Amino acid sequence: MQKQTDGKSLSWNRIPAVTGVIVVGALLLSACSSTSSSSATTAPTSTAATSTAASLVPASIKSLGTLTVGSDASYAPNEYIASDGTTVVGMDVDLGNAIAKDLGLTFKFVNAPFDSIIPAIQSGKYQLGISSFTDNKDREKVVDFVTYFTAGTMWAVPTGNPMNINIDNACGLKVAVQKGTVEVDDLTARSKACTTAGKKAIIMEQYQLQSDANAAVVSGKDVAMLADSPVTGYAVSQSGGKLELLGSSYGDAPYGIAVPKSSGTFKDAILAAIKDLMANGTYSAILTKWGVQSGAISAPVINGASS
Repeated sequence: MQKQTDGKSLSWNRIPAVTGVIVVGALLLSACSSTSSSSATTAPTSTAATSTAASLVPASIKSLGTLTVGSDASYAPNEYIASDGTTVVGMDVDLGNAIAKDLGLTFKFVNAPFDSIIPAIQSGKYQLGISSFTDNKDREKVVDFVTYFTAGTMWAVPTGNPMNINIDNACGLKVAVQKGTVEVDDLTARSKACTTAGKKAIIMEQYQLQSDANAAVVSGKDVAMLADSPVTGYAVSQSGGKLELLGSSYGDAPYGIAVPKSSGTFKDAILAAIKDLMANGTYSAILTKWGVQSGAISAPVINGASS
């Protein structure tokens, strides 16, 4: 997500078509039925890996066997709750489980509010965060990131754009966004430009769940929404024709897996595992499965934020 850190000086944002088996109702309500942070999915127990990546896993991590991974499961198709109302699924989950297998580990994905995940990594509650985190310099101050994807920000409006909304002039309008994301920072800056020009501020409606932000536009409560490009695209595809994309994606930036600063060579192990998955075709297959292959990268790095 182009989520930055916390909606203040730091934002925890994700940036910025999937299997089509989920109807819009499931997309908009899934996270509502799964707000408990105990919702989780566990990868099948893997046999001991012998890859170079696995050799980089610190003994303290290896001894755990199963790692707890924080993920905000309201961000389809990247991470969301399956139709069973419990299991966390999505592109990030599939990729995370493939990384775990390469490392000889198991990842247990736990559903949690997006803006709580990085603090929970710092406290030791979670060993990793895989939740469409945009890698930026502010976040790199508190966790390390291993990049694996790229996305931008994109807007959506009711089909036909009945209010003739222009993303560069949304002054005075009610716009939906998920709390703690870089999209909050985006709207804040746009609203300031409005008031500086003597116009009305943007009325920013912040929701704990991205699925609720999507629903607010479908219902007419808000007139537009913005989120990371794959998420907005998926919301439109699942809206039953009620939403359409507005403009183009902008502000492309890398997603990163959040790793504790104290984890030694674990970040190097994850980086090596991602390279393994790229080399053997698993990475491409996962992105293609979820219809997000346009966000593929070829050179993952540690802490790749440009600003």
